[in-house]
Amino acid sequence: MYAVMLAASLLSWAGATGTNAAFGGDGSQGAEEILRKIVVIPVQGDIDRALVVFLRRGIDRALSEGAGLIVFDINTFGGRVDSALQIATLIGSIRGAQTAAFISTSPEGLGVSWSAGALISFACSRLFMAPGTSIGAAAPVYLTQEGTKAAEEKTVSAVRTQIAALAEKNGYPVNIARAMVDADLELYEVDTENGLVVLTEDEISALIAGGTDVKKGRIVSRKGKLLTLTANESERYGVSSGTVDGMEELREAIGVESWEVSEFFLTPADRAVSVVTGPAVTGILVLIGLLALFFEITTPGFGVPGTVAIVCFGIVFAAYALLGTVGSMELLLFVVGLVLLIVEIFLIPGFGVVGIAGILLVVLSLVLSMQGFVWPRYEWEWGVFRRNILVVMAGSVGSIAAFAVLASVVPRVKLFSRLTLKTEQTPELGYTVKEPGPATLLPGKRGIAVTTLRPSGKAEFDGEVLPVETDGEYLSAGDPVEIIEVSGNRILVKRGL
Repeated sequence: MYAVMLAASLLSWAGATGTNAAFGGDGSQGAEEILRKIVVIPVQGDIDRALVVFLRRGIDRALSEGAGLIVFDINTFGGRVDSALQIATLIGSIRGAQTAAFISTSPEGLGVSWSAGALISFACSRLFMAPGTSIGAAAPVYLTQEGTKAAEEKTVSAVRTQIAALAEKNGYPVNIARAMVDADLELYEVDTENGLVVLTEDEISALIAGGTDVKKGRIVSRKGKLLTLTANESERYGVSSGTVDGMEELREAIGVESWEVSEFFLTPADRAVSVVTGPAVTGILVLIGLLALFFEITTPGFGVPGTVAIVCFGIVFAAYALLGTVGSMELLLFVVGLVLLIVEIFLIPGFGVVGIAGILLVVLSLVLSMQGFVWPRYEWEWGVFRRNILVVMAGSVGSIAAFAVLASVVPRVKLFSRLTLKTEQTPELGYTVKEPGPATLLPGKRGIAVTTLRPSGKAEFDGEVLPVETDGEYLSAGDPVEIIEVSGNRILVKRGL
């Protein structure tokens, strides 16, 4: 039974590969009619969240312009798993236009579609490769202090299933797609009545047991090695629809006489978002923003530091909002954190729970704004979470250290001397916080209550009337009093003898 099902799947695979070989395969209309216009969108460099935003905008523009074919010019070593999955979903959701991946070569390009790039390639309806290019090695990894480390099986399984689903949907060999993610999968060439296919050892054994005449060929993917294919190998195994050198040969391979090509390029704004959302720049902006915020909170009024803080945090939140990771929750946490810090500094003596809670909320809001999830579930999400915490904490600690240094250094710098108050109000210059009269009074001195003391009032000492108070004792006017304590302007008395 298994052999029959496997044979049927081989027939289905061969049919899907045939459909993948030409656009307009349903026969309702030819390629010439469908492909009135194509739009080329580059997928180059690191696969990150900024690229997701760029591709979403590019796809929307291509569809609005009535493109019949969207070509994704892929040159990448890979990047973030979550971004690759988002891009694959974007491509898979395109309606009204065909899609094609083209792994091209150019002086500025890489000539490869590895890791996340392979996942994106399989999301397209067809795949073309230039001579000398390669595709594969799509197993998810994450960076540690010791270097690159393979992701846990939970993450590998998720990516393996997704790339297999994309291959199945678009008519690519599913085993090939799986072997690019799973190093434990060993594949062999097999000649069948339907042509050359790539099967596992178990699939070959099942076909032989079912009486199917197959011929086992060479190993395509060895166990313990991730599969990577050249352009010729991809065409041989039905992954690539053709090996073409440039857009003109791509047009001929698709089979149209002429087309109108429109290219969609990265704008300065796209590059700016990519730079700002990088760990280094984000960390610097957080450091400057928090440092300016500390100066603004500790100085009267609103001035330059507050403006700098608003600009820095505004850039951070705006850039990540374009990536779709900033919502009302992150902004609310940030505002509440600032309010708690202000309350702690101006209304509550000392620094305690409220201030610490404010700092934690600000840090949490910044961390959440840099990621598309609240709590990590997969190992790669933990890696992103740890990196985001490191970036924000580095900025926070750096800003505190910088604030301490500047607070001690700025008053000594001649350039800022006019901004700091240097006059000291010392007793030698005549400054005091209390009247000279009470300071001359000593405990034990006696006098007469001038008014009723209940418990405060006035008493006379050596002809000088001063405000006094008792420790809760009631005294009438004319009663003798005796000083028991003098603290600043406060004179504490009791009934005298």
